[in-house]
Amino acid sequence: MPEVSVILPAHDEEENIGRAISLVHRIMKGLSYDHEIVVVDDGSSDNTFSEAVKARSSLELESLVKVVRYAPNRGKGYAIRKGFENSRGDYVVFIDSDLDISPNHLGHYVGALRGADIVAASKFHPDSRVESPAMRKVLSLAYHWLARLLLGISVTDTQAGLKAFKREALEKVMSAMVVKRYAFDAEVFAIAEICKFKVKELPVHINLRAGFSGRNVAGMLVDLLGIAYRKRVKHYYQKILESRAGAAYRRPPR
Repeated sequence: MPEVSVILPAHDEEENIGRAISLVHRIMKGLSYDHEIVVVDDGSSDNTFSEAVKARSSLELESLVKVVRYAPNRGKGYAIRKGFENSRGDYVVFIDSDLDISPNHLGHYVGALRGADIVAASKFHPDSRVESPAMRKVLSLAYHWLARLLLGISVTDTQAGLKAFKREALEKVMSAMVVKRYAFDAEVFAIAEICKFKVKELPVHINLRAGFSGRNVAGMLVDLLGIAYRKRVKHYYQKILESRAGAAYRRPPR
């Protein structure tokens, strides 16, 4: 049974997915972690799937790398859920496969789980280094301020693409989740706050090359309002967590 499962959600990442698999494996092996990598092709229109399979074969990692595929594109949240369903590790990490965040952070984040239930990257940590278009920085800051206000969460950054979980914490969070696309990460922290999980934020070096599209911004705001409504008005998450107490995802067989 692997100690750590690293999930790589990927949509139209044919140019990066092979290198992402290679880097993650090399780093985790160097840290002596018994690990697996779960690549999730989120309905890509390019050759992401075939490039992932080719990398797995060329690196001789058939026993360590799973490649999950479905269509059509359903969003990062859905991709991570599918990756989790196909994972077996005691610790579960997801990191964006576009390599905006270096996999070199993985060891530090997994190690920090010894004192936390969830470890998350924060672009706003004083020790973080963020390279990003100016407008994206402004929109990101405004979004995170709004998320904290609406959801009553204390984390400074919901959207950075690197998070690590103790398996039992992610199981509980996933059992109540609704969002599949834009505000998936914000919903994770809204539920984690209800569960009183200990969340630790760590610095990150991140290079965000592209800006938000208008569609993405609108989708994130709509999702965020939906989460706030379910949490503060309907108390949906609280009710679901109470009704599903003790229930959890089953790990796939070895």
